[in-house]
Amino acid sequence: METQKSICLWAEETFGPVDDPVKLVTRAMQEMTELLEAVKTGDKSEIGKETADVVILLKRLLAQYDLTFSEEINRKMATNRARKWRAAGDGTGKHIPDI
Repeated sequence: METQKSICLWAEETFGPVDDPVKLVTRAMQEMTELLEAVKTGDKSEIGKETADVVILLKRLLAQYDLTFSEEINRKMATNRARKWRAAGDGTGKHIPDI
């Protein structure tokens, strides 16, 4: 099973060290465009591959700042669970700011 550490090690061996984290974000955005196209066409295989590409890049980005994907997800979900939310009716929504 792959971990953030094994992914980052492979990426560094394959592509070299990250010289600018912005490039990882830019590449992730390109992969998001590919993911959007896969979702629009309903291509389940491509949806899986493109989602994985995005996550791989994001895990590598977090590693540049000594952060881990799972810890950040857990921290953010704790914040999300503590918030009040307004559903948009389409499977999305936004949090209601504290006043």
